[in-house]
Amino acid sequence: MITSGATAAFDAAERAMWAGRARAYEASFGRLCAHPVPRLLDAARVAADTKVLDVGTGTGTAARAARERDARVRAVDADPDMVARARLHGIAAEVAVLPELPFLDGEFDAVVGNFVLNHVGRPRAALTELRRVLRPGGRIALTLWGTRRGAGQDLLGRACAAGGAVPPAYLPRLDPAEDFPRTPDRLAALLAEAGFDAPRAAELEWDHRAGAEEWWGGAAGGIATIGLVLGAQDAGTVVRIRAEYDRLCAEFARDGEGRLALPHVALLARATARPPLSRRPG
Repeated sequence: MITSGATAAFDAAERAMWAGRARAYEASFGRLCAHPVPRLLDAARVAADTKVLDVGTGTGTAARAARERDARVRAVDADPDMVARARLHGIAAEVAVLPELPFLDGEFDAVVGNFVLNHVGRPRAALTELRRVLRPGGRIALTLWGTRRGAGQDLLGRACAAGGAVPPAYLPRLDPAEDFPRTPDRLAALLAEAGFDAPRAAELEWDHRAGAEEWWGGAAGGIATIGLVLGAQDAGTVVRIRAEYDRLCAEFARDGEGRLALPHVALLARATARPPLSRRPG
């Protein structure tokens, strides 16, 4: 399979970014990413005896929720540490990297991917592979961080900019030829192009509740792109960023337990599979 140099660099940067950070992710941004899971499973109509694949499972949040519905669950993630963490929670997880999955054509009734599409260098090829492993008429449901962002999503980035952070050159950058507008209409169109029927996508909005230290701790632990940015700064710049962060936190309402209410926006898409491509893992 031929990939561009930009795609290979993106995928390598993503692997490096998440390596060894499963525990830190679970304790911080993992709670954020768990919020859409019930609606994700509903969109894929995951119920008792549904044979479901959770792709990009991370620490297994969506897979565990599907198991609680008495579904028959398999899970994959590109990062071995994430897979190990999911297995600790009793999930049948294995290492696999989109767009190559070790499953037969039409093996699953449903596929769910919670923010996985943000982290693959070839999103169109990834969707084609997910169609392949779904039976005809099987359901796919995906969440995606989109173009429109909530104020909570920008808090750490604003603090970095105000504190004088210089983004490192090794941040993951998707090949422009692989990119697409992160809007509901374009995400639905991408699913149609990949061979899915009746694609629909819409925005989800919610306030993520997190303590100021918890939210800072995700970035300080190297989680996601913002963690790479923060980790690349010298000690003096980090001190300035933290001061700006503390100042900006005052903009956000706090609940009775002192947690910030951080507005977030994401996309949720669903579709059904046409007959999959005739290809088996080699």
